[in-house]
Amino acid sequence: MGCNLSGAEIQSEEKRVFALKVDTTLEALGEVLTWFESFRNAGIPDPIWLECQLALAEGFTNAVRHAHRALPPSTPIEIELVLLPQGLELRIWDQGQEFDLEGFAQNLAANRPPNAESEGGRGILLMKALSTHLSYTRQADGRNCLLISRRFDDPGCTSQQAV
Repeated sequence: MGCNLSGAEIQSEEKRVFALKVDTTLEALGEVLTWFESFRNAGIPDPIWLECQLALAEGFTNAVRHAHRALPPSTPIEIELVLLPQGLELRIWDQGQEFDLEGFAQNLAANRPPNAESEGGRGILLMKALSTHLSYTRQADGRNCLLISRRFDDPGCTSQQAV
C-alpha cells in the first residue's frame, strides 16, 4: 500500500470541513461509517481512505466504550473531517475524563511483548501506525478531542506497521 499522491489527483486547493454528531452507542458506528463512505471519491487515495476509515472506527468505538462508558447514550460524540490538499484530519470530540494518550501509548509499547494477543490498547497502537499525527487533548470547553491527521505523501504510514 503506497502513501504517495500526485497533486493532480486533488480536486480543490482549499480546506473543506464536514461534521457529524451521533449518540453514544456502538450502533451509531454504522452511521459514522456511512457518513465517511461519502468521502471515498473526494480526492483521498483509496489505500489512505481505507486506513483512515479503520482509524475512525477505532477512535469512535474507543469514545463509546471508554470515554463515555459512564455517560448516558444521548451524550453526543461529534466528528469532523477536514480535507486539505495534502492530507486530512479527523477529529472526534467526547465528554469523558481526561486521558494521557501519549503516555499510555509509550507505556504500552515499552511493556508489551512482541505479538501480544491482549486486546488492551491495541487500538491506540493501530491508530498511531495509521496516522501521521495522533493526539488526544482536553479542550477549554471540557471536551476531549482525538485528532487523527494523515498526510497523503507520508511514506512512514502503512497498515503493515500496525500492531
